[in-house]
Amino acid sequence: MIVFDLSCSGGHRFEGWFSSSEDYTAQQERGLLACPHCGSAEIGKAPMAPAVPRKGNRANPAAVTGPQQQSMVGGAPSPEVLEAMTKLATLQAEALKGSEWVGDRFAEESRAMHYGERDAAVIHGQATLAEAKELHEEGIPVMPLPFPVSPPDDIN
Repeated sequence: MIVFDLSCSGGHRFEGWFSSSEDYTAQQERGLLACPHCGSAEIGKAPMAPAVPRKGNRANPAAVTGPQQQSMVGGAPSPEVLEAMTKLATLQAEALKGSEWVGDRFAEESRAMHYGERDAAVIHGQATLAEAKELHEEGIPVMPLPFPVSPPDDIN
């Protein structure tokens, strides 16, 4: 499964889940994509943050629900890639300043806020792929962070 951030000609942003990049292209060419907000068929990929895996020695086996593959690029990154990664890291750090770390209770806490059982707040934590899919299916807005975040107790 691959998730793309999509946008319509009306400026609405939404996610689309596809079995592959080719599946997205085929659906777009056949006119099967439409904005869930306004119905526009003028759909394109919106800029999105890349999925960056954890460091090899920081893997979280509990978050893996089955065999997974990551696309990787070897060698030294270009100056443009380094600049983009630095900007993303800065934006993520700024977004997390007022955020509460909820650890592996992320799915539970997100649901509690969505259903009015807890006051709304900006939170971050960890969720399995299955939990993230369930949250998405329930209409609960969540998004992956571009870079891994260490739990506050693990930071020296």
